[in-house]
Amino acid sequence: MKGEGKYIYCIIGTKQERNFGSVGIGGRGDEVLTIGYNDLSMVVSSHPITKFIVDRQNMLAHEKVIEEVMKEFDSVLPVRFGTVAASADEIRNLLDRRYREFKNALRDMDHKVELGVKGIWKNMDVIFREIVEENREIKSHKEKIQNDTGKKNIQAKMEAGKMVEKALAKKKEEESERIVDTLRRTAFDHKLNKIIGDGMFMNAAFLVDKGREKEFDNIMDDLSDRYKKRIKFLYAGPLPVFNFVNIIIYPEEWEK
Repeated sequence: MKGEGKYIYCIIGTKQERNFGSVGIGGRGDEVLTIGYNDLSMVVSSHPITKFIVDRQNMLAHEKVIEEVMKEFDSVLPVRFGTVAASADEIRNLLDRRYREFKNALRDMDHKVELGVKGIWKNMDVIFREIVEENREIKSHKEKIQNDTGKKNIQAKMEAGKMVEKALAKKKEEESERIVDTLRRTAFDHKLNKIIGDGMFMNAAFLVDKGREKEFDNIMDDLSDRYKKRIKFLYAGPLPVFNFVNIIIYPEEWEK
């Protein structure tokens, strides 16, 4: 049976030993502590060196620890979910080897947070009607379908479906661009993530200075009011900067 290792959550800039409580991943109540080298530390908790279970519960535990650290530190570098070192010495050696990289990343992320915004159309019937009205070819095609029957009608419906699908994708892109263009002026950077289903047209993350978070909030309030009949916004944050920094430590690095 393999022994205990150190599960890694994130990297922070401190030389002081810290204890963030008994909130470690795995549900055993392990204490979340720091292991440091010079003025860098990794936030860790004890964890068996076994195959790691990837599930929602563990992912949430990983994120919650990082969010707890964010309450005290302005700059936090998330480490990829599921990273386990064999010992504290391995962690110190890695901090030594990649010291300059981590210091630069902490500087770049200093006093910044991630804010997430998803946009979902409230009424898809309205959106599909808009697509038909905005696209003469689709409108004409649908009118012909109403007057035709038989096999040709089935084929025509399939063609119309493909046309609508393409037009919907374009409409999503255009709507997303309008919203993102308004929000990105307050952000250092932004990233577009995968959207799911017909209704969601936007899934974006924004890297924002903490000093401008309130300004971003105000813009979101304005957008929510302006599009209240059309769009439901899901606004989350402040979050760890997962979309802009994700420190990866490969297994072979521990062996050096």
